Amino acid sequence: MRLPRTCFLLVSLLSLGCVARSDIPPNIVLIIIDDMGWVDTGVYGSTFYETPNIDRLAAEGARFTQFYTASPVCSPTRASIMTGKYPARLNLTNWIGGEQEGELLQAEYVRELPLEEITFGDAFQAIGYVTGYIGKWHLGGEPYYPQFQGFDINVAAHHAGQPGSYFFPYKNERAPRFDVPGLEEGEDGEYLTDRLTNESLRFIEANRDRPFLLVLSHYAVHTPLESKPELAEKYRAKASGLPPLEGPAFLPEGTTGTTKQRQDHAVYAGMIQSTDMSVGLILDRLDELGLADRTIVIFVSDNGGLSTLMDRSTRSPTSNLPLRAGKGWLYEGGIRSPMIIKWPGVTEPGSVVSDPSITNDLFPTIMEMAEVPLSIDFRGDGVSLVPLLRGAGGLDREPLYWHFPHYHGSGNTPTGAVRAGDYKLIEWFEDGRVELYNLAQDIGETTNLATQMPKKAEELLRLLSDWRERVDARMPTTNPEWRPLER
Repeated sequence: MRLPRTCFLLVSLLSLGCVARSDIPPNIVLIIIDDMGWVDTGVYGSTFYETPNIDRLAAEGARFTQFYTASPVCSPTRASIMTGKYPARLNLTNWIGGEQEGELLQAEYVRELPLEEITFGDAFQAIGYVTGYIGKWHLGGEPYYPQFQGFDINVAAHHAGQPGSYFFPYKNERAPRFDVPGLEEGEDGEYLTDRLTNESLRFIEANRDRPFLLVLSHYAVHTPLESKPELAEKYRAKASGLPPLEGPAFLPEGTTGTTKQRQDHAVYAGMIQSTDMSVGLILDRLDELGLADRTIVIFVSDNGGLSTLMDRSTRSPTSNLPLRAGKGWLYEGGIRSPMIIKWPGVTEPGSVVSDPSITNDLFPTIMEMAEVPLSIDFRGDGVSLVPLLRGAGGLDREPLYWHFPHYHGSGNTPTGAVRAGDYKLIEWFEDGRVELYNLAQDIGETTNLATQMPKKAEELLRLLSDWRERVDARMPTTNPEWRPLER
């Protein structure tokens, strides 16, 4: 399968003719964090978590303030990053293994990233880059692993969406399906975030003399919540010094969910700091090897922070305020993500980009930054963010869309959403009700304008419906066994 995929892509690229390329192509380092919320770092507003290295990356690059993930859960967003396509177009709309039913039967979805899809790993591999994927994959089991989807090296990537444990040997006897493969050699007390970082440093050093693409996809800060003991203790002391909350610690969301109202979880904070230390080590090693000036570094999360849970409020580790709700929801807390790009010599250090953008955009952006021509028959849904990174004006793009026809353990029910300009509409599939918000005036989505602005709501609902038809989105169906009292 690999030879036809690579050859097909290479022929497609060559058929366009090679564009003028720099003498030394840039390296690409893409750091994907799992479940990191929009305000989980200092530069995005957290006063509890300490993230000096992520803040440093923002000071050296461009920070996006209205960047979205294509889904409120991991697998669909990761597929959108890999392919530049909406999850609905791929029919990969749920986290793989997230089987739940309710009043509706969830829409059927594929449970792997199809091998027919061209990833940006394929594109870079085809032009001679060495490509490495380290960490969480969650886009299907073998034979759908990274080494079959454009990456020369796969370290610790497999079918599962979380580790058995963050401590060596990274296993859980009660749930062996989460055991992380390929890391059988290690030391007692070794921490997974550190181990993946060290594997990444080895990859960078081994390929310092040739162009490389590295995806460091941390399992952190996803559950299980496990921190280095000394960091957890540090943040317990910090949490004990916080002033009393003026209101409740948790507020209801939907009919069954509750949302955390303050960042004060010591173990989660320790996981955040370990992730931040990883970013610092990567940046430092690029400096030490003389690679920093020709290495593009991208930092992003795969969905919003886990702040909303169903009937288990005290397990919610973070708060996304001022955003509403969190992972699993199409409110801003579930889909607005931190995103930072450092492009040496191009991005203005410390610049801020406020234009709305989405994970689908990363594929064409990375391709253009490295001057890799897209295949003439490429059918993606993203647009290149290069004009924003160059400070050369805004984007000419259609509205942003979301399709999540599934239930989630946070209490969310099947939904769709569209953002056009400052307005965002959410459609609830169980009963057809809609909510309309002006995000420029109401970032917390507190005031539903649907009844006040029925024409605007109708306009956005039509956009959403037409888009679903264009991408052949699968919808949930009636559940004949549903009984309201069972809920």
